[in-house]
Amino acid sequence: MTWLAWRQARAQTLIALTAVLAVAVAAVIAGRTDTTHRMWLSALVVAAPGLLGAFLGAPLVAAELENGTFRLAWTQDVSRVRWLALRLAVTGLASMAVTGLLSWFVTWWAGPLDRAGLDQFGSFDARDVVPVGYAAFAFALGVLYGLLLRATVPAMAVTLAVFTAVRVAFRLLARPVLLTPVTRALALNPATTGYGASGFLPFVPGSSLQPAAPDLPDAWVTSVAIVNGKGIALTGSVLARTCPGLGQGRGGGTGHVQAPQGAVNATQDCVARIAAAYHEVITDQPAGRYWPLQWYELCVYLAAALLLAAACAWRVRRVG
Repeated sequence: MTWLAWRQARAQTLIALTAVLAVAVAAVIAGRTDTTHRMWLSALVVAAPGLLGAFLGAPLVAAELENGTFRLAWTQDVSRVRWLALRLAVTGLASMAVTGLLSWFVTWWAGPLDRAGLDQFGSFDARDVVPVGYAAFAFALGVLYGLLLRATVPAMAVTLAVFTAVRVAFRLLARPVLLTPVTRALALNPATTGYGASGFLPFVPGSSLQPAAPDLPDAWVTSVAIVNGKGIALTGSVLARTCPGLGQGRGGGTGHVQAPQGAVNATQDCVARIAAAYHEVITDQPAGRYWPLQWYELCVYLAAALLLAAACAWRVRRVG
């Protein structure tokens, strides 16, 4: 039965491995110094788990249900749950292996550029071990939607949509607090705090004062705020009352324009007045937490994949 499961997954797995090999050869030929190639390779690692989930996971059972071949498979000596478990194990592990191989290669290839950029969290989703967890989750998600929808193409589309939504939500809401972030309170510096629509992001909603990026190499700054002693954020109305006329005469052009010295002096004077009651608060994940967060997130997605696999086993018993 295991051999049969592998034979059914062999063609897709070999195609995926061939694609990874082709990407690796092309990247090696191109060299390890091109930031554009780095961007595209990172995007490929981010996209690969969802694509494998759609093309390997969604058709795994949905195709059997569409073609009616499940009736023959489930009348053999092997129970339908064991049949599903073997298919999940063989094809799921193949999907994880392909993604892991691609992630390993891109992590190695982009290593010099990543280290030079001092922004290891900027490519967190496309490096090291977490893509393997994404692949396991996407694959199990695809199988479950294949069982629920009983149609391959709709299951593929829904798998991609749901997987993308989960990834984005996890990135924005869960990852910043997987480990309690470090909170740093800093005095506002008139020399490094600017005013306008550009600058360090994320800046304070409703306020146009933007502190300069803190000097925290390889750390992940999750939020920057300007607050008073009670933790209340600086608002646009408070800024306008404290610094009337700030920003007038700065011009409306686009791009980076040198501000007039008068505007610079006015901004610094405003920041000095605001600093009497407000300060800067930064939350971040220090550089040393990169690997703990990698392992924590991997475990979260593997646990979610196991729960989805259990849901698949529950569902397959009720397919008539």
